[in-house]
Amino acid sequence: MKKQVNEYAESRSDQKPHHALRWLLFSSMVLSLLITWMVVLKMENLVEAALSLRPKAHLNATAARIGLDKLDETFVNTQKQNEEAQKKLLAYVPDQNYLIVNTVGNNFRLMNKNQMVREGICSTGSYTVLKVDDKKQWTFKTPRGMFKVLNKVKDPVWKKPDWAFIEEGLKVPSANHPSRFEYGSLGDYALYLGQGYLIHGTLYKRYLGMPVTHGCVRMGDEDLEAVFKAMKIGSKVYIY
Repeated sequence: MKKQVNEYAESRSDQKPHHALRWLLFSSMVLSLLITWMVVLKMENLVEAALSLRPKAHLNATAARIGLDKLDETFVNTQKQNEEAQKKLLAYVPDQNYLIVNTVGNNFRLMNKNQMVREGICSTGSYTVLKVDDKKQWTFKTPRGMFKVLNKVKDPVWKKPDWAFIEEGLKVPSANHPSRFEYGSLGDYALYLGQGYLIHGTLYKRYLGMPVTHGCVRMGDEDLEAVFKAMKIGSKVYIY
């Protein structure tokens, strides 16, 4: 009996490694199938996500394309409007030389159409007020707007107005009294703009570029000569 038991135990011990090996193989197959299934499921999810994003990307690209097309259209329209505005503006530009005076910066530009011929400094109105009484006073400012050269005079003579005598504390003479006529104070040239306003020279060149005049536009000798020769009677003067 003992012998039979020993033989049975030996036979079972021989079978035990084979059984463990089969179990290990079975477990590996199950794990491999599980991993494969998980990978396949993951890939399906990724494909589905990609397909869901594809229409959005297409729509975004389409929207961007439409936006660029509208931007191009707006740019083209704006460019056309600018060109039309420039054409209209050029229609107002004088054919002959004209002068632009800046009363804020006290400078000028002599222009020929849209080309600058000469630029320089000048002096304009001081905006000081000379008051005689409650009813009579003068504000010394350069008028702004568009003017025309009404006359051109070489070696001009200044006929002093009433305020010139009042400012000096002198008695105002009669209209054509000799004391009203002053020679040399206006420089070598003068361009008359009307209402007593002129473009002329000055004895006080150190004040050029400053607002010190009684309303006229003063220039240095060389600038005044250039402007006098370039401008004609009827030429436009723009003061701002």
